[in-house]
Amino acid sequence: MNVDDTPPEAATEAEGRSYSAPALEKGLDILETLCRSEQPLTQKDIAQRLGRSVGEIYRMVACLVNRNYLSLVDENTYGITTKLFELAHINPPTHRLLFEATPIMQRLASELDQSCHLTVYGQGKQVVLCKVDTPSGMGFAVRAGAELDVLISASGRVLLAFQDDETRRLRIEESLQRRPEQADPQLERTLASIRAAGYESIPSVQVRGLYAVSFPILDTQGRAIAALTVPYAERIDQSQRKSIPEVTEALGAAARHLSTRIGGMVSAPGISAAGRRAAAA
Repeated sequence: MNVDDTPPEAATEAEGRSYSAPALEKGLDILETLCRSEQPLTQKDIAQRLGRSVGEIYRMVACLVNRNYLSLVDENTYGITTKLFELAHINPPTHRLLFEATPIMQRLASELDQSCHLTVYGQGKQVVLCKVDTPSGMGFAVRAGAELDVLISASGRVLLAFQDDETRRLRIEESLQRRPEQADPQLERTLASIRAAGYESIPSVQVRGLYAVSFPILDTQGRAIAALTVPYAERIDQSQRKSIPEVTEALGAAARHLSTRIGGMVSAPGISAAGRRAAAA
């Protein structure tokens, strides 16, 4: 087949793959740069980080200010506004999950006197969708919006374990591209154990003295759309502190309740009786 014989649909697909929108890409680059910065940046700072000139970005910056994605912090520095955060939470699936999760998480934190957080998977990492601090004000917590590793954390492994084979494989590949040093030849065996138990419970490999317990929030197909986690911090001044088994039981009940509230499954097919008991109310 010569070039002239190329089917129209194949040509259209090739054009779609090669098509680019330079102005849109510049705007997204600017937003991503400011989102990753802990402080406001000047146009010169932004241009340097993007490898561009100020002349290439100044119109785009002005447009983003006019659309309220950026704000002028002082006379020459720019910061990200809350608009992206607001748009993300307007998204119906996220809004429903947060709407149902918040009161359940508040009750859980109050019952256990431990913080808890909800994470979702995205491009080789986890993102903390929301969190509730410990009521006593003393304990370990992560901030909403934080990015967490997948392969070495309890919540990340839960998000991998409760997926179909192809999705799990792709997510492992994405996570390894981001953190190749976290490759583990025993990972598949570990994930199989998590599926059998219905949850993950491990000492933290990042914070000494912390213990993480995590359960999946399941959709109608038994796949994890989120992970609900308690980072268990021991208090040496409290003799009546809830034990890890008690935390596991309460967290399992909360995860089961949340899965039910969003119309998902109570437990994934094939988990053990012990896993079902831990997740039962």
